Amino acid sequence: MPIIRSGVQYSGKWTKSQQMQAIAAGTWTGIPTPEIFAWGTNSDGQLGLGNTTNRSSPVQVGALTTWSRTASGQNHTLATKNDGTLWAWGDNFRGELGQGDTTDRNSPVQVGALTTWAEVAGGYQYSLATTDGKLYAWGYNGDNQLGLGDGTNRSSPVQVGSLTTWSKISAGYNASYAIKTDGTLWAWGANNHGQLGIGDTTTRNSPVQVGSLTTWAKVSGYKFSCLALKNDGTLWSWGYNPFGQLGLGDTTARNSPVQIGALTTWTTLGPGAYRGQAIKTDGTLWTWGSDSYGALGIGALGNRSSPVQVGALTTWLQVAGGYFFSLATTTDGKLYAWGYNAFGQLGDGTTTSRNSPVQIGSLTTWGTLSKMSTTGSSLVTTARTT
Repeated sequence: MPIIRSGVQYSGKWTKSQQMQAIAAGTWTGIPTPEIFAWGTNSDGQLGLGNTTNRSSPVQVGALTTWSRTASGQNHTLATKNDGTLWAWGDNFRGELGQGDTTDRNSPVQVGALTTWAEVAGGYQYSLATTDGKLYAWGYNGDNQLGLGDGTNRSSPVQVGSLTTWSKISAGYNASYAIKTDGTLWAWGANNHGQLGIGDTTTRNSPVQVGSLTTWAKVSGYKFSCLALKNDGTLWSWGYNPFGQLGLGDTTARNSPVQIGALTTWTTLGPGAYRGQAIKTDGTLWTWGSDSYGALGIGALGNRSSPVQVGALTTWLQVAGGYFFSLATTTDGKLYAWGYNAFGQLGDGTTTSRNSPVQIGSLTTWGTLSKMSTTGSSLVTTARTT
């Protein structure tokens, strides 16, 4: 599961608040050198370490310090470099690596020759990415999640329609989501649980608008459900809900967006399998849904159908969830993990599951997180000035 620091030029020699003050004052001279670290299950080479050996502690992926963005799919990884190139590795059973074949790779390989890639997202055996406002998709398409008007798999990137106004993207388990530059929200793919949010349970093979609002800011699909944030700081959810993962106080599925509470102070999303996770503007972290393996991080107190605070910290910066486990960073650059750990995906050197956040090592140079849908591996980047 990826964490990217280069996007905010965070050095690690400074706290984030110190760095932002230095930037504002024009005295920031740090040069970020983002490196990717990986750990957890490696059955398909998804850690990018040149082998298929599991790791329970962070291991650097190669020696490069030029990574820009990353995202994890089910058992594959996507990453862009500062030069705009796109790279992939791991499972390629359905062509999700975009190499024109179905051969797994255990080290990063470049996807095509473009040098303008921007956003990247990985789902269950498929991938999404944007370049110059265009949207591309490839990999598994059995649920029409590629948005190409059919159910045919693709092993190389194919443009979705002809629009050049795509801004933010998210790949759920078998449904895809995107926000355009005009603030409209779009969805396509599987819809058996209403996860597209379009008022029915009919699958769509091309993007369809979710309602008519133009105020959507962020979207994050998780397993059969979706979480989204509006510009006004309100939080919304829809889809599958047997564990209360929509955060609406019940276990009833929804096929259209419903607001979670009445607060307008939500800022960051990071849901995982069967649970929602979000951070407020006050730096507190909240979670809800399935608590299997301690995935909620609240001390194994059982499922919750409404948001509950994780610990007492007010310095959470980013959170991202995998299959019953999560990673999160704080504003001082520390990395925490909790939940399922059978493959060492928490990175604490063990395979013991944790029901509350535990700090991973002592470094304070970990960066921001990207959404993941992985079952048991983590990819994180750290940056430091040379």
